[in-house]
Amino acid sequence: MFMLPAPNAYRSIFRRPDGSYDWETEMEYGWNMIDMQSCGSLAACIVECIQSSAGMHVLPPGYLAALKKQCEKRGMLLIVDEAQTGVGRCGDIMAISHENVVPDILTLSKTLGNGLPLSAVVTSAEIERVCAERDYCFYTTHVNDPLPAAVGDKVLEIVVRDQLVDHSREMGKVLHDGLHKLKEKYGCIGDVRGRGLMAGVEIVESRETKAPAIALGKAIGDRAYELGVWANLSSHPSFGGTFRIAPPITITKDQILSGLEVFEKAFATTPGTLPL
Repeated sequence: MFMLPAPNAYRSIFRRPDGSYDWETEMEYGWNMIDMQSCGSLAACIVECIQSSAGMHVLPPGYLAALKKQCEKRGMLLIVDEAQTGVGRCGDIMAISHENVVPDILTLSKTLGNGLPLSAVVTSAEIERVCAERDYCFYTTHVNDPLPAAVGDKVLEIVVRDQLVDHSREMGKVLHDGLHKLKEKYGCIGDVRGRGLMAGVEIVESRETKAPAIALGKAIGDRAYELGVWANLSSHPSFGGTFRIAPPITITKDQILSGLEVFEKAFATTPGTLPL
């Protein structure tokens, strides 16, 4: 197993002369490193449209299309994991739809089951045909269990019926506008990123150094919890101390504004947040 450099627009050392993020050179560098280590028999590349646990990093525009070309060049499959981003979360029915790229395999869980343990592997008829010809057998204890399957079917029905994809996109704008306004008030917020109802707020000691402020992030999160809003903090050092915000896609505008109000109060009453 090899890893491409994580596309971290906020922290990547790959920069153009104007200081903007040069993900194309970073990707080329990553594939060159893989090719030098590989025996030439690469099977697949697995990617998230938004790297959630790594700190809510959004793939740059054009990244997925370029990634698919690199996979095709090496005879690899492109596997997109939409466990968290799928079924409306990011303002599209699937996050990959935002880039108009069709993966070879799409994996779903979490959002598909709406709390019930349900997952799915979606692929093409051609890949299914090859798997059958080669006698590939996939089996688990609960494969094709009718109860979670019925729940997944109903989830998809409700998402379409209630136009929750459009709702997620609209509420996402409210959420991100509020978070960016918060960034204008507190210097400890180094970056706000995400798409739809999936957002990341990275806490730093200084915007100049971008040094992670994990202890401060925890203090803000604890204070928000005391005030009534639970905020999930990616506290592992490699994640830089980033709040992962992903409310239900049925959330209302009033609920978002109320949550933002509590979140701002947590910043205002926590020492070290660097009010601007």
